Amino acid sequence: MSDKTGIRIPSRLPLLLTHEGVLLPGCTMRISVDTYRNMQLVKSRLLRGTSLKSTIIGVIPNTRDPEHDTDELPALHRVGTAGIAVQVVGSNWPKPHYTLLITGLCRFRTLQLLKERPFAVGEVEQLDQLEQHASQALLEGELGELGEQFYKHAVQLVDMLDMSVPVVAKLRRLLDSLPKETLPDMLASMIRTSNSEKLQILDAVGLEERFKKLIPLLTRQIEGLKLLQKTRKPRQDEDKTVVAIRPIRKIGHFPGGQFSLDTAEEAEEEDEDSDDIALLEKKIRSASMPEPALKVCVKEIKRLKKMPQSMPEYALTRNYLELMVELPWNKSTTDCLDIHAARVLLDSDHYAMEKLKKRVLEYLAVRQLKNNLKGPILCFVGPPGVGKTSVGRSIAKTLGREFHRIALGGVCDQSDIRGHRRTYVGSMPGRIINGLKVVGVANPVFLLDEVDKLGKSLQGDPAAALLEVLDPEQNHGFTDHYLNVAFDLSQVLFIATANTTATIPPALLDRMEVLQVPGYTQEEKIEIAHRHLIPKQLEQHGLTPQQILIPQEATSDIISRYTREAGVRALERKFGAICRAVAVKVAEGNKVTKTDPPPGPEAAGPGPGTEPRLY
Repeated sequence: MSDKTGIRIPSRLPLLLTHEGVLLPGCTMRISVDTYRNMQLVKSRLLRGTSLKSTIIGVIPNTRDPEHDTDELPALHRVGTAGIAVQVVGSNWPKPHYTLLITGLCRFRTLQLLKERPFAVGEVEQLDQLEQHASQALLEGELGELGEQFYKHAVQLVDMLDMSVPVVAKLRRLLDSLPKETLPDMLASMIRTSNSEKLQILDAVGLEERFKKLIPLLTRQIEGLKLLQKTRKPRQDEDKTVVAIRPIRKIGHFPGGQFSLDTAEEAEEEDEDSDDIALLEKKIRSASMPEPALKVCVKEIKRLKKMPQSMPEYALTRNYLELMVELPWNKSTTDCLDIHAARVLLDSDHYAMEKLKKRVLEYLAVRQLKNNLKGPILCFVGPPGVGKTSVGRSIAKTLGREFHRIALGGVCDQSDIRGHRRTYVGSMPGRIINGLKVVGVANPVFLLDEVDKLGKSLQGDPAAALLEVLDPEQNHGFTDHYLNVAFDLSQVLFIATANTTATIPPALLDRMEVLQVPGYTQEEKIEIAHRHLIPKQLEQHGLTPQQILIPQEATSDIISRYTREAGVRALERKFGAICRAVAVKVAEGNKVTKTDPPPGPEAAGPGPGTEPRLY
């Protein structure tokens, strides 16, 4: 392959036919191979070959390989690029194919097609005399002037970019270090050009012709950037236009680095993104954050300005800053401290539960006397169906606060409480911080439902993570792993619910004020049924009180014979069954009159005597 005159390619080359993209010498390109001849070339030549010579193939652009072996080859493009396959990746989905990473070496002309099957092989003539690149005698006279003119345009284009971006600084160093003869092919693969324009560059065998064809393309790119500078809004801290620099998936220049410069129309997206960043910075300044959080956000926004959009960290940093802006650092609602109105509201929403109502009224009374009272940590313990969750919602309604429920049943990862560190892929804040973002205020009512059913796993103990959240002496500086700054939870009213205290860790139970919620008596169930359950079921089933009447005697029979529970969930389901039976009669056109017997308990289904149950 090499002799005293320089690098020479073999005179016989296997030919890879492609119609997607144009590979130029000195550049790198990914090519997907899925047709018969190209697949045979990869299997027979690249995968089985053991020498460096076996990895050199000829890439013929603008030529589609036929799908079937029996089809004749189309006319080949007259000039191709000899390249070395540096990587071969195979896959069977969605169909068998290979992806080749090929680095271009030099141009060649196909003199004769030696064979077509199983893959094309041609006799070629090398066109680029690679040894001439070191000779300065070639750049004399008119060619030297063209080379200087081309170099000035290339430097002007790169100087219009932001040198703080590492890939731009690297490109600037390459312009000074590489021979001018190698620059046209490299820049042609980087700037915005069509395949037909790249084919013209490939067909330009002479260096002078190559310079002449590429100078207008550089001029067009420069004019587009100048127009972009005029239309974009000026920035306070930036004097230079930053053009989007993104990784290339198919076309690059050299193995050391692959990038592309987008033109004015594509850079409009970055212009809009820059406006978004300026708006985000303005929101950060006006978010009334504490000093430590503000310092972190200012530092992150400065990093974001210098960061290319193609970096994965760009999206992570931006999401983090948007969350910091959305958190209610100093936003809160005004509590309704009218004890009489609170008593009326609680009595209308819930029957019995005197202990819980008394505790809420006591909190309101103390809040009237002391403004900066820390939110209490309450824990309602009682059997299922007695209204622990619904009374928490009523407390929020009574206080005039936002309400947010966090279901803790089955949670076995402490990251659900404390959040994930931002070094992890797919990191997100914990449920506490996310709940504050949802409600948008710093003093909501948080209902921690089923706190007795927390799990434990290799990812940590969420009950231990709740110790800081539910400690009034510590939660004023709660630190979520995602935020990594302290957030004040002292104004949040936490209400936990549990069926038993036996499974709650003692350290966690010690931080909560436990209020026992006993089951209802039969008389209380009758009142609850006629005040709340029956009207609710009538509304859900589209019935009116004129269409169905359930007397208290029937309700008492259902409670004593058909439901045996501490709460009222099964009782509500029985009323639902009665309403569905009446709905069928109404839908069939039967009119229910006062003389019709009311639906008895049998409409609620078989009683517990028919089907044994354990209590």
